[in-house]
Amino acid sequence: MDAEPLTDPSSLPPLTPPPPVGIASTIFLNEKGLRAGWRLLIYAAFVAAIGFGGGMVLRHFAPPTHGVFSPRYLFAGEIFSFVVVFGAALIMSWIEHRSPGAYGLPANSAFGKLFWQGFLIGLVEISALVGLISAFGGYSFGALALHGSDILRWAIVWAIFFVFVGLFEEFLFRGYTQFTLADGIGFWPAAILLSVSFGAVHLGNPGEGWVGAAAVVMIGLVFALTLRRTGNLWLAVGWHASFDFGETFLFSVPNSGVVFDGHLSNASLHGAKWLTGGTVGPEGSVFSFLTMAIFALVVNRLYPAKSSNPTPNQATQLS
Repeated sequence: MDAEPLTDPSSLPPLTPPPPVGIASTIFLNEKGLRAGWRLLIYAAFVAAIGFGGGMVLRHFAPPTHGVFSPRYLFAGEIFSFVVVFGAALIMSWIEHRSPGAYGLPANSAFGKLFWQGFLIGLVEISALVGLISAFGGYSFGALALHGSDILRWAIVWAIFFVFVGLFEEFLFRGYTQFTLADGIGFWPAAILLSVSFGAVHLGNPGEGWVGAAAVVMIGLVFALTLRRTGNLWLAVGWHASFDFGETFLFSVPNSGVVFDGHLSNASLHGAKWLTGGTVGPEGSVFSFLTMAIFALVVNRLYPAKSSNPTPNQATQLS
């Protein structure tokens, strides 16, 4: 059989040279489009704009009370804060042509199995933590501070409130920011940077300390692990909410350095600061790091890594 004749290169159409790459394109764009850092800046601008405008309305209808953690003001503040960070992400999802669920809170998983699994894990963790402190003589439940219908009323109030705390803080540090920063520097570098920021923010709480802030950094990394393994934030939201609920209401101890009204008992922490956490509360106890490590292993066991490792973007888009 005769070989096919070679194509004469001169008969081929001329190659189109690639378009010139300008300095502006290099600064603002990469092969995926607008660079992650610029997208984060745009998101921050939307957060600031929504927060400023809505904040004036919030202060009009729910003025802050000085020196008292008013449940009304706290409720309004947490709901508003979540609306701000999630609302800005909704705008970014339209700009980026993505489903809002890609940023960690898919609607089809809202308050589903993962949320309630997380809620149970959080209750078990805080119970184990306070139980260890009590076993070493550092915690006393005390007499009941609430009676009758007030117990149920405050339980409902704090349960709903801490769900919004979980939604706000998880989305702020592990939602759009984690998704976008991971696109630029990788999942775990982004998770470490945002978890350190998570701990630094808590240093602003009255009674908080460096050990408690370090514990917040560690739990931030554990929550990032749940995001990596489950593909969304619902497990972390439930876990976050129930742990705070357990501290504030069930065991009536300081929560990140804050003691709230409406707690179940007149509980007390007594003994060495390494044991009780001091003014920080159980989060500042040495046992806090132990329980977090144990439950990180639980997450690793219950939610194994996928057989084919997803990219950071794919991991956050799974629902």
